[in-house]
Amino acid sequence: MAGDQYRYVTVDSEVGVGTLTLSRPETQNALTADMVEEAIAALRWLIAREEVRAILITGAGHSFCAGADLDELKRLEEGDEALQRRLVDGARALGNEIRAAPQPVLAALNGVAAGWGASLALACDLRIAGNNTKIGQVLTKLGLSSDWGSTFYLTRLVGPAKAMELFISGDLIDAAEALRIGLVNQVVESHHLADVARSWARHIAAAAPLAVHALKHLVYLSDYVSLDEMIDLELAAQRECLRSADAREGLDAFFTRRLPRFVGR
Repeated sequence: MAGDQYRYVTVDSEVGVGTLTLSRPETQNALTADMVEEAIAALRWLIAREEVRAILITGAGHSFCAGADLDELKRLEEGDEALQRRLVDGARALGNEIRAAPQPVLAALNGVAAGWGASLALACDLRIAGNNTKIGQVLTKLGLSSDWGSTFYLTRLVGPAKAMELFISGDLIDAAEALRIGLVNQVVESHHLADVARSWARHIAAAAPLAVHALKHLVYLSDYVSLDEMIDLELAAQRECLRSADAREGLDAFFTRRLPRFVGR
C-alpha cells in the first residue's frame, strides 16, 4: 500500500476518491518540511491513479492543520536558509499540484486551519467545514507577513478589502462566518464531517472526468483572460468534450432516462 512509505501523512483510494490525511495529530498536524514533501509525493501518487476522480485532503485527530511547526519556525527566525528554501519550494509545489490536478481537490476542515494550514485549505478547489472549524491567517500576531500563496488564494476568494481585514487582524473566524464570506462551500455538524465530505467527493467522482477537468482549468484561467478569450477557450474545451465517449454516454443516458456511467474518454 502506498501509504506505508510515509511517516507524516496517510493516503488511500476507494470508490473513485483518493484521500490524503495530514497525520501528526499530537501537533495539530503542524507542517514540517518533511511532512510537506511527503504530502506532495502522496498527492502526486493519487493524481496519477486513473481511478481517482476526486481527492480529499483532511487532518487526523481534531484539527485540519495548525500551521507551521514551531520548532522549524524558530529555525527560520534564526536564519536557516536551507530550511526556508525547502518550505518555499514545498509550498509552491503543493499549491501547483492541487491547481493543476485534473481531479477536483476538496479540503475537509476539522477543527483549526491556521496560517499555512489555512493556505493549504484555500489552495483546494472546494472546502467543507465542520461547525467546530476555526480558520484564519494568524501570522501578523507573530509579527510576520503571510506566505504560502495565501495573498493569492484569499484575495481571489473574498476580494481585496475583506482579505486585507483578515490578514491584518490575524483573527481566526468560525465556520459560519467562513461560509458567509465564501471561504468554505458548506458547513456540517463536526461529527458528520467525514461522512458528508466523502459522500460529496463520491458525487463529484461520478461526474464526467473530461468535463470536470476542463471546467476546473477554465475557472482558474478566468482570472487572467478577457471575456472574448474566455469564450474561445470554452469553445475549444466543449469541442473536445463533444468528441468524447463520455458525451455520447451522457446524452444517451439523458434520453433513455438512466444514470450515466462515465469512463473519462
